[in-house]
Amino acid sequence: MTAMTRETASASSDNFGYRPELKRSLGSFQVFAISFASVSVIIGIFSTFGDVLQNSGPLGIWLFPIVGVGQILVALVYAQFAARIPLTGSSYQWASRLANPKIGWMFGWVVVCNAAISAPAVDNALATQCLMPLFNMAPNVTTARVITIALLVIQAAIVIMSMRIVGWMNSLAVGVELLIVVVLGAALIIAVVLTGHGSTENLVSQGIAAGSPNYFAIGGGLMAAMIMGLSTLLGFDAAANMAEEAKEPFRAVPRAIVGSVVAAAVLGTLFIVALTVSIKDMGRVSTSASPVAEIMHEQFGPGLERPFLVVIAIAFFGGAVISMAGTARMIFAMSRDNRFPAHRLFKRVNPHTRTPIPATLLQLGLGIALIVGMNDNVMLQLILAGAILVNIPYGMTITLYLAVRKKLERKEGAFNLGRFELPVAVTALVWLFFAAFVSIVTSPSIVPVLIVVGMLVVGGMYLVYLLVFQRQVLVHEPGQAKRISDADGDSLTAPAGVECPRHETSLRTSHFGVTRVQLPATS
Repeated sequence: MTAMTRETASASSDNFGYRPELKRSLGSFQVFAISFASVSVIIGIFSTFGDVLQNSGPLGIWLFPIVGVGQILVALVYAQFAARIPLTGSSYQWASRLANPKIGWMFGWVVVCNAAISAPAVDNALATQCLMPLFNMAPNVTTARVITIALLVIQAAIVIMSMRIVGWMNSLAVGVELLIVVVLGAALIIAVVLTGHGSTENLVSQGIAAGSPNYFAIGGGLMAAMIMGLSTLLGFDAAANMAEEAKEPFRAVPRAIVGSVVAAAVLGTLFIVALTVSIKDMGRVSTSASPVAEIMHEQFGPGLERPFLVVIAIAFFGGAVISMAGTARMIFAMSRDNRFPAHRLFKRVNPHTRTPIPATLLQLGLGIALIVGMNDNVMLQLILAGAILVNIPYGMTITLYLAVRKKLERKEGAFNLGRFELPVAVTALVWLFFAAFVSIVTSPSIVPVLIVVGMLVVGGMYLVYLLVFQRQVLVHEPGQAKRISDADGDSLTAPAGVECPRHETSLRTSHFGVTRVQLPATS
């Protein structure tokens, strides 16, 4: 990176009110890797391919590229924002600065809720769809829960140790995922050609869903197949949460956001076509607890099935690690502005690891609580809850963009849609309303909706608390407040226009670190 780029990146953080103290260590590919790992073709397809076969048959796979087009439009709007306000907290920071801090808090809370669901959902899918078939374990809910909790603990330890380790791990995981999608897809097609076990007719078959009376109805089997795309092609905004650690945030982050969705949509479509053509026994695969593993067993036998499952497990694990890291950073971003429950605890950063340990442990605790507290079909319920919840911040962000787009500063050389920004943003917003409608009407139970409502109610209660008892923290923009030290060594935020007492200090927090700047005493 050039000296000019480094100076521009550092100056950006200073101007936004945060003094950068963490070394910008993530290159362009690592930022892309973070976004692509959060999207993860392997995780999304492995987790939902069986539901598609059961609800709509193979014909439902063709909704995946349609969802891809809609999600690319959303990613383009996010890229526009990321190129102008490259700060950890993404939509929370954007809304706080461009609308007002109260709106920003709402954005932040919804994003944290959605992100908190991701890691346990991915780990439960890793347990049920990959590890249990790999070790010949019979499907068992209790066993899956124990494995999921163990994975969450290991991943939390990794996230706590070092962000550099997380970056390396995800670069490896993404490389492996790209390789496995291409190699496994090609191997399946070659096996079908050589053995004749499989058929292109599968691509237009309704499978075991044929004859379903509500197949084409609103909320019926075919519409339900959209869950594969809606649960796979999201999480691309994870790159925005690493903006303060990217070497070239104005370029690398927007490109990673858009590039990850495009790559996932194209590779995902090719992969599910290869899987579908390779189905030998439609009934057995459609009713299997691990349909992708069943397809590999049919085509390759156990000799090659197991190596593929090992490699796929790496992709799953890496995706869950980066999800946990991103959630911890969202919690940290809100806590450093005193806007998260128990913020004094969750804004702490370990001086040795330079990571937000309490925030990471909170994500671990939430994940364990979700896994333990839910009924048998844990994975599907978490996936559906995430699909519903993610459309809320996406829709809110695009609405915000439409409202403030003319006020956004245009940085030379940064990502820019130019004259296409308005039609892209409007179309993306319409798409998100439709996606949210589909996610709700196709849910097989009320549990995912209750999860979403419960999280929003808790957030609403805390917002009321802030408005009544801590209103001052919702007056200023993040990082721009004047703060004073209280008896606990924490800081209280003075509202705009309120004079601070003697020994006033200004706190500027970087991504991980706090610097106190002594200001002149007042009378």
